[in-house]
Amino acid sequence: MKKNKIIFWVATVILVLWEGVMPLATMLFTPEYVTAGTKALGYPDYFAYALIICKVLGVLTIAYPKAPSKLKEWAYAGLSFNLIFAFISHACVDQNIAYMLMPLVFLGILVVSYIYNHKLNFNNNGK
Repeated sequence: MKKNKIIFWVATVILVLWEGVMPLATMLFTPEYVTAGTKALGYPDYFAYALIICKVLGVLTIAYPKAPSKLKEWAYAGLSFNLIFAFISHACVDQNIAYMLMPLVFLGILVVSYIYNHKLNFNNNGK
């Protein structure tokens, strides 16, 4: 059980830092770079702000232990869609392999967090 908690929290903290803290810090401290990634892919400027807000809300929901499980499921789904579509966008627009692999790596980390979240809930609920 302790191993499961450690794996869950390591994966989740990586996600919180990458998908939540970094975009929010960019928006607050270097706003000139907020649209750097989305503008190059042809998305409008407002899309970057919507992504940041959704990412921050998603990782907060996943990291908050008392969040309702249905809300956590939606947060995991939303972040999964975000990462899958980031991969597709880079594959179609710039075809840069590093930009294509990064969302897949974080999708893998998200899957680890999801699996271990379920393992912890399974153990806690005694099912």
